[in-house]
Amino acid sequence: MPRILVACIGNIFLGDDAFGVEMAKRLVERRLPEGVSVIDFGIRSYDLAYALMQEWDLAILVDALPREGEPGTLYTLQVEMPPTGGNPISIDAHTMNPYSVMELVRALGGKLDRVFVIGCEPETIEPNPDGSIGLSPPVNAALDMAVQMVEELISRACSSSAAA
Repeated sequence: MPRILVACIGNIFLGDDAFGVEMAKRLVERRLPEGVSVIDFGIRSYDLAYALMQEWDLAILVDALPREGEPGTLYTLQVEMPPTGGNPISIDAHTMNPYSVMELVRALGGKLDRVFVIGCEPETIEPNPDGSIGLSPPVNAALDMAVQMVEELISRACSSSAAA
């Protein structure tokens, strides 16, 4: 049985940046295979880095992902880390930059073999003027499909592990 981390990332006070947090709420209610850990990391970059230091067969990061598409557009990306090249590692304990977290993991000697990102195009990643929290309608509407995308990646990893 493969060990799979589903790392949900986001800030509930910044509109659609809460996408990962909302996904964590939905995923923990699902019946997932043994060996799958769903964790809401919020903006805790150091916690995510230390979690990624463990040996996972697959890590799935779930986050808002601005790529200039229509709000609510979902993306699946396989992360390819560039060769180490002396880039300074910049980690801020009050924000989350997944790429910087992965650079830190690698600098600490961790191994990141299979990492995917399930991302959602945000409409806004700014605080709501009225102080309310929550996702925009197009991002909220994308949650069910995003859950299916995460479950598909998990299913493929479990199938390939069983075939091996």
